[in-house]
Amino acid sequence: MNIEIIGRPFRTLHSVILRTLTASSSRHICGLATAGQSNPEGPSSSFAFTENAQNTSRKEDNNIYINGPKSSYLHPDSSSVTMPMSFMTGSIVGKRFYKKVTTREADDGIGWTVLLDYRTLKTPAKRPLKCPTLALAKAIAAEWEYQETDGIRPFTMPLMKLACTAFERVPLTRPKIIENLMKKFNQDLLFCRAPGDNDITALVLERQKEKFDPLLSWLESVFGFKPVIHYSIFGGQQKDGLVNAIADFLRKTNDCELAAIDAIAASAHSLVIAVAMVHGRLGIDEAIQLVRLEEDLQIERWGLVEGGHDVDIADLRVQIASASVFLGLSRSL
Repeated sequence: MNIEIIGRPFRTLHSVILRTLTASSSRHICGLATAGQSNPEGPSSSFAFTENAQNTSRKEDNNIYINGPKSSYLHPDSSSVTMPMSFMTGSIVGKRFYKKVTTREADDGIGWTVLLDYRTLKTPAKRPLKCPTLALAKAIAAEWEYQETDGIRPFTMPLMKLACTAFERVPLTRPKIIENLMKKFNQDLLFCRAPGDNDITALVLERQKEKFDPLLSWLESVFGFKPVIHYSIFGGQQKDGLVNAIADFLRKTNDCELAAIDAIAASAHSLVIAVAMVHGRLGIDEAIQLVRLEEDLQIERWGLVEGGHDVDIADLRVQIASASVFLGLSRSL
């Protein structure tokens, strides 16, 4: 399986993990990370890794939690690092506290787990992070293996983030995720066209017809309803048949597929593109070209702004490609 995810290396991304997981572009992400004790109020949208001191009077915990257990369960000398799950962070958080990363079959024989030294990586709900395939477990292990010794960079672990979403968030909030996706369906990028009343927008409209129409024809052939095109940035109402057909498809997806669809739709502003990628109708590069159609036309006309357009392109590529790679690895045997 050919995997494309990141290509243009940044100083914050280790060169080996780039070679391991990708062959295209990269993403520069900046933001905020915090270090300190894990939140005693319970799970939040963060990774928390806890290493217990030895010879404690309490029960010793040899697991690594994405969000640490209750503070009363830890020895007072325990150290922890809280790391945001979001892509939007560029900070180095804590220090690498493990030497070796391995994978092994889950204790129940269903799925695969990741080990940091001898500790099992766990989810915010304190269950082992159990991947459906060995390929996905090894990819997540690679993200951990190639963290630098001076600190852990959560923004270089997109597969870890998607795995946590698929295994923890999706099972609990599946109806809400589908509801949110369908709320934006009528304003899908592919349903909205530029007006052709001047030279600039006429060129955009021409390119939209060239690139969007084949995908909309595919959508009609699969779901049985012709999409309605709207010449407005606000979109308009689609046929109830198409809306219901897309919603039914989303309800039939597994947790990994829905997590990937949600991630792609959020970055592409298009549920149609996400559904097409899950069906194998679109590849990573094709999807990115559709999402960036108008901005690429601006670049053709006025040129590329360094530190602006190039960063946006790399950022989008990581979001789209990581979700596509996650989807492929979760399906492979």
